Amino acid sequence: MVNKYSIAYGIACAMHREKAELAFTYQNEKIKKRIENIVKKQFYSDIILPCDVSNKQDVYHLFENLKKSWKTFDGFLHSIAYANPKQLSGNYLDAVTQEDFKNAQNISVYSFSEMSKISKSMINPGGSIVTITYIGSEKVIPNYNVMGIAKASLESSVRYIAYSLGSKNIRVNAISAAPIKTLAASSIKNFKKMLKHYESMTPLKKVINIHDVGDVATFLFSDLSSVITGEIIHADGGFHIMSAVNNQE
Repeated sequence: MVNKYSIAYGIACAMHREKAELAFTYQNEKIKKRIENIVKKQFYSDIILPCDVSNKQDVYHLFENLKKSWKTFDGFLHSIAYANPKQLSGNYLDAVTQEDFKNAQNISVYSFSEMSKISKSMINPGGSIVTITYIGSEKVIPNYNVMGIAKASLESSVRYIAYSLGSKNIRVNAISAAPIKTLAASSIKNFKKMLKHYESMTPLKKVINIHDVGDVATFLFSDLSSVITGEIIHADGGFHIMSAVNNQE
């Protein structure tokens, strides 16, 4: 969770509403200071642990430190993505570099596999793992570029991890969220135009917010979704079913 505008915050609110006991991570000290009061005062949690997924030791130490509070737990949310902002504008082939491509894959995708692998022995049977994706994995979204490829890789990871953990009765799913005004989204060139287009196309004619996504995540973490795994759940008001042309009736 980065701030009160992040998707992770919306999910934390919904989970807290349903009486879940929560733990939180932060990337660096700057973010820790930003969220510490929120976590303690709003979610009544003292479990706030460092984890920069670009550092493998951080991921290992995250779960070692978590053991001090929880020997086992019921699942985790992976809401992590990053690409060099220079990658999020213009023509994909003009922008892409090997270093930035690898970095986006490592932080946005491999971190999900690594966290799942390290924590699998701590997750209770019937547990659930959820990550966040976007329709740029399925269709070309101008300026989304290398992140679209990373999200496609993340969604494939969901299926393979779901298969790997299925025998342990651990479910693995992703939420393909609507475009939402977050700190991460602000890095994408012409995001406001993207959001306006989305609003005009969605069948429900509703602007999806972080709390809507939070409700979907809470369902996926709950026993109500006990037979759902390996799925990409679209929480986008139906935008993903529409063609590129919005014909007026």
